[in-house]
Amino acid sequence: MARAYDPYSLSSPWVYLIRMMIFLAVVAFVALILYRQIATAFMSNPGLNGLIIATGVIGILLAIRQVIRLMPEVGWVNGYRLGDPGLEVRRPPVLLAPMATLLGNRGGEMSLSPVTMRSILDSIGMRLDEAREMARYLTGLLVFLGLLGTFWGLLQTVGSVNLTIQSLDVGSGDANVIFEDLKAGLEAPLSGMGTAFSSSLFGLTGSLVLGFLDLQAGQAQNRFYNELEDWLSTLTDIEPEEFGGGGYGGVSELRLAIDDLRKSVADTGGGGAGPNAALAMANLAEGIQGLVQHVRSEQQMMRDWADDQSEQQKRIEKLLASMSTAFDRIRDETR
Repeated sequence: MARAYDPYSLSSPWVYLIRMMIFLAVVAFVALILYRQIATAFMSNPGLNGLIIATGVIGILLAIRQVIRLMPEVGWVNGYRLGDPGLEVRRPPVLLAPMATLLGNRGGEMSLSPVTMRSILDSIGMRLDEAREMARYLTGLLVFLGLLGTFWGLLQTVGSVNLTIQSLDVGSGDANVIFEDLKAGLEAPLSGMGTAFSSSLFGLTGSLVLGFLDLQAGQAQNRFYNELEDWLSTLTDIEPEEFGGGGYGGVSELRLAIDDLRKSVADTGGGGAGPNAALAMANLAEGIQGLVQHVRSEQQMMRDWADDQSEQQKRIEKLLASMSTAFDRIRDETR
């Protein structure tokens, strides 16, 4: 039997992890083909290039960890949604810790206010952003280390060329000696150029790899966040007083009374008789009465406001008329 489709089920981030693994496999295959060239470039400055590679490896592990850590969170949410009795786990969720604390182990029907839902989403969004800050920092650090190696190598090159030119003895007259001195002097500038280009190569390549992995991790986190927001929106109970600053209490009471009536009718098998139905009808009548009183008070408030505006407009008209008369008098006196 085919499994029923659940539009609010959170998707597993496995697809993004597979993309990352495929990309790393392609990078490793290319590095294996160019092994000799890469080894030669690495030996130009093993210390700095080793630091760049170590930084890239740490960034790769952090990017993969960002995706892997979403898996238990997805499992917890899906288990909670389905009311899984095995929801009790030894390790509570980390990213969803605020929501887990708020909801606890309650299952079944429940509702959240929009303010509560927004607080939960903001907290989770901040945790996701904090998790990506380190990967972004390492990406920038790789670029910085590559540029550092570039300028370091260029400084070595410029200094070595200067020393080579100064050490040439043109007055000896022996061309072979001058040529040998020039060859020996150019070894240091060429070594500096190797340091510059190799560090730039490793730094930019590492930032490219880490940037792609961070992109996949960001997509996985955004998908998790959006699907979680879609599910929480189904639990959100919009209170009318949130739109009017608490002025629609009668509407809220009416809604609660209608809900009580619906539950009472459902308990009695659809019939209207019974003490529960009578009590629900009484609550409904009180809710309607409160709504009518509230509407009347709102109408009276609007009428009072309109009267105040009318009186204020009349006072402004009188003031403008007096000012116009005063200006006319001053103009006549100055003629």
